[in-house]
Amino acid sequence: QVQLVESGGGSVQAGGSLRLSCVASGFTFSRYWMYWVRQAPGKGLEWVSVTNSAGGTSYSQDSMKARFTISRDNAKNTMYLQMNSLKPEDTAIYYCAADLRFVWAPALPGPSSLKYWGQGTQVTVSS
Repeated sequence: QVQLVESGGGSVQAGGSLRLSCVASGFTFSRYWMYWVRQAPGKGLEWVSVTNSAGGTSYSQDSMKARFTISRDNAKNTMYLQMNSLKPEDTAIYYCAADLRFVWAPALPGPSSLKYWGQGTQVTVSS
């Protein structure tokens, strides 16, 4: 049974930091591209970051590139998102997702096409 379990969300003040984790099971983690996707209140899914199967290549949205760092530890079947200098507009549910394909903005299909999803972790940033 495939599982992606996120943790590390919470409430912080603007300028603060959080580290999200995503623990995977039920599939060969080291073969998959791993994604962070978020959904702000009342908005659609938004790409955050992606890392390739080995962890040597990653992409992040321009608005997050300088503040967020994606990483993975294939020995632990775990992916991370270090988020620094958080802003109120970063408030969202953050999901980890996995797919054998590399899919990234602005190409279609969008994030909803990714194969495996976690349940999400809430991040709330107050001003």
